Amino acid sequence: MTGPLRVWSLPWALLYLRHEVLALPGRTLALLFVLFLLLFPLFSQDPYWLRILTLTAIFALYAASWDLLSGYTGQVSLGHAFFFGLSGYTSAILGRETGLSPALTIPLGALLATLAGVLVGLPSLRVRGPYLSLVTLAFPIIATGLIFLFPRFTGGELGLSGLPRLGQSRLEEYYLVVVIFLISLLILWKLASSRIGLLFHAVREDEAAVRMVGVNTVRLKLLAFAVSALFAGIAGGLHAHYLRVAGPDSLSLFNSIQPVIWSVFGGIATIYGPVAGTFLLFPILEILRVTEELRMLAFALLILLVMRFLPQGVVRGVLDRLEEVCPRCKVRNAFTRRHCRACGVELHLPAAKEVKP
Repeated sequence: MTGPLRVWSLPWALLYLRHEVLALPGRTLALLFVLFLLLFPLFSQDPYWLRILTLTAIFALYAASWDLLSGYTGQVSLGHAFFFGLSGYTSAILGRETGLSPALTIPLGALLATLAGVLVGLPSLRVRGPYLSLVTLAFPIIATGLIFLFPRFTGGELGLSGLPRLGQSRLEEYYLVVVIFLISLLILWKLASSRIGLLFHAVREDEAAVRMVGVNTVRLKLLAFAVSALFAGIAGGLHAHYLRVAGPDSLSLFNSIQPVIWSVFGGIATIYGPVAGTFLLFPILEILRVTEELRMLAFALLILLVMRFLPQGVVRGVLDRLEEVCPRCKVRNAFTRRHCRACGVELHLPAAKEVKP
């Protein structure tokens, strides 16, 4: 059996699951995470928890989009809410003016966010580091000013409310958001793991060296801005229609800083790190509403403790303890293995004794 038939056969899938997924704790945890999202409604359809998980999935996609741009290419954006809010407002206005459904207005809003990403990315060709971050920060501030300048069109301070819902029920909306989130995450992960992702890394480490070998870094940086803005726009459109309101809060500075916190907490430049950071921090922040006075204090202490003991992020810190890289072939192995699963080299070699002179 050759080609696609072999790939899609059940025995091949079982072998792949055993030797490539279950062989590594990190991939096993990722599989359990996906199963948890897909099967959760079978055990509970509490509207509160469905709402928490739906919003968490939307913000996780938003954080992963920021990580592709800032974590991989080093183009740190402090105004990522611009793409998020722009797409939400575009989808809301298009729906109000044309009567189109969210299935059409959300992609159109994300497309406009992509074009805006290229526009915002143009300054990255001239400025770097903190100067670029300040330039990106200016865009959501300008957009907020325009919203207040044309209140009849944008709803002003109150925003645009009464937007069409994503589905007929909370359960339908949950599955719609989760499926879009998982597919988007797979695309981002495949892109980050490809040759383009390696070039993004190279641009972050030494852009001049990348240019010297003939790679067009201008296209790479604009591509990173465009793709990142696209997925931030998808998240923004989903968020606006899920809450049924597109307001100036979506363009706020706090909304720009949130993906930075989630990404650093989970592990920057990994794609799955920001997702883990969001799924850990966002529900905790919601649960802490029971103690509103101590909520932000407890939240800040939690972040400080994690950063103290896992400075590289939660995901990387945990994976470094659960997996080990083979010194010979660099393949990752579970910490319980004595020999590499690829080349058979012994992993836990005894430390060489110091020879006294």
